[in-house]
Amino acid sequence: MADDQWLARAVELAVENVAAGGGPFGAVVVRDGALLATGQNRVTRDLDPTAHAEIEAIRAACAEVADFSLAGCELYTSCEPCPLCVAACLWARLDRVVYAADRHDAARGGFDDREFYELFDRDRSTWPTLVQPGSHPASFAPFDAWLGRSDRVDY
Repeated sequence: MADDQWLARAVELAVENVAAGGGPFGAVVVRDGALLATGQNRVTRDLDPTAHAEIEAIRAACAEVADFSLAGCELYTSCEPCPLCVAACLWARLDRVVYAADRHDAARGGFDDREFYELFDRDRSTWPTLVQPGSHPASFAPFDAWLGRSDRVDY
């Protein structure tokens, strides 16, 4: 299938999700031209602020291939991924992400992610949630434990 057909499927999932009481976002993960997994926004249904359509599709695709890497896969989504979802796409090592509506469309639809896009350029002291370093003498202990394992799976 071509990009426009996969985007149509993602948009269809988003519209179906709205009809079911969810948010207006849908996504699909494709590998070798075949559908691997789908996702719909489940934030309010599951009371999970990370349950964005892209995240749900990535989780399902990783479970399907039994791997945390989706190298060789593409994600099609009904809307430009927010910063959370962009980061997840990068961590998943997707080959490509294609979206239908953009961030300005999302803002007109009541989902304005501009603050999040701009947040990382601002000083942390201006963030709405305080994010600051703490101090603990064993702060590197988890990394020492990790580096000490010869059987670790680097990612």
